[in-house]
Amino acid sequence: MNNNRKRINIWSRRLLKISLIILTIVGLIFWLRYSPVTVIEHQISRGPMISEVLGTGTLEARVSTRISPKISGRIKDILVDQGDRVQKGELLVRLDDDELKQQVAIAQAQVEASAAAIDRLKTDRDRSNAVFEQATKSHSRIASLFEKSAASQAEVDQSAEALAIAIAGVSQSEAAIIEGKKELITAEKTLAYQRARLQDAEIKAPFGGIVVKRTREPGDVAVPGSTILSVIATDELWISAWVDETEIAHLSSEQPARVLFRSEPHQTYAGKVTRLGLEADRETREFIVDVGVLELPHNWAVGQRAEVYIKTAEKKNVIQLPTRFLKRVGGEDGVYINRNGIAFWQPVEVGLRNRDAVEVLSGLKTGDSVVAATDLKTGLKNNRRIITP
Repeated sequence: MNNNRKRINIWSRRLLKISLIILTIVGLIFWLRYSPVTVIEHQISRGPMISEVLGTGTLEARVSTRISPKISGRIKDILVDQGDRVQKGELLVRLDDDELKQQVAIAQAQVEASAAAIDRLKTDRDRSNAVFEQATKSHSRIASLFEKSAASQAEVDQSAEALAIAIAGVSQSEAAIIEGKKELITAEKTLAYQRARLQDAEIKAPFGGIVVKRTREPGDVAVPGSTILSVIATDELWISAWVDETEIAHLSSEQPARVLFRSEPHQTYAGKVTRLGLEADRETREFIVDVGVLELPHNWAVGQRAEVYIKTAEKKNVIQLPTRFLKRVGGEDGVYINRNGIAFWQPVEVGLRNRDAVEVLSGLKTGDSVVAATDLKTGLKNNRRIITP
């Protein structure tokens, strides 16, 4: 009997433990499934609604250039620095020009020498013309005497030979002058070339703007194509933003926009659409929209990231729903409405959208209370009990 009682007591204790474990598990499941979910609540109201298209991109300058020399040389002076504003035609960089000045002086001397040579050749031509005139008169006189039998054939031949030599001398002097003029033209062009090279030793700003980058220092050797400075024009800066191709039908030039820089996430700046891209990326299915920035932060940098919100439509008095409360279940848009502490699923039809809210066309009315779980991982389900903090 005692053994039987002991066995019964043991099994009773085991059953009790198993029952307690089962009840605990059931209680936990019940609590997790049916316990109230903490929610935030929002009361539906009416107001103006603006539809915006989002794009993400970088701040760029429409006009920019890299300051680079036309000739190779050692940098003598850099007269501006990063952040300096410059005017069109302002001297920015000066290369070492001592050798170039010597080349100009040599070319100038060649021009002067060629001009002096032409003067000498003209004097020779005048002498040749004088000889030609004398030979012509002499030959005419001897020919006249020969007709009167007062001169011999040998004298006629001798005068004719002298005349031919004089003619050749004139032709030679004229050819020498033409050659001298060609040499003078060559010398003048060489001088112009050397002067241009000397001018190229001074690099000036092609337009007014601001220096955004300096990559070289005095003493460095610069060659054509190497960047010394980067300059941009500040009269037109824009955000080159990537926008989803599905929005292309809603966009046009001159549409107003808001610009939000990553450096100031709570401050927006005015802008407008300046240009629409005509080619979409074949992988991301996005295209470029250039949004002109009408005002800039105190500190900004070309290439910094920004978001643009382009205004595409506006309505004055619509039912507004914050985007946090809009859910999509089973391919259907809807919200959870608070009815006496119970969350009920309510399908809705939406219209305009922007970053913060959507327009509700049907399914909600002013005064309805919509809820969303404070913990996004928990979520809500239909007929779930809810509590507000």
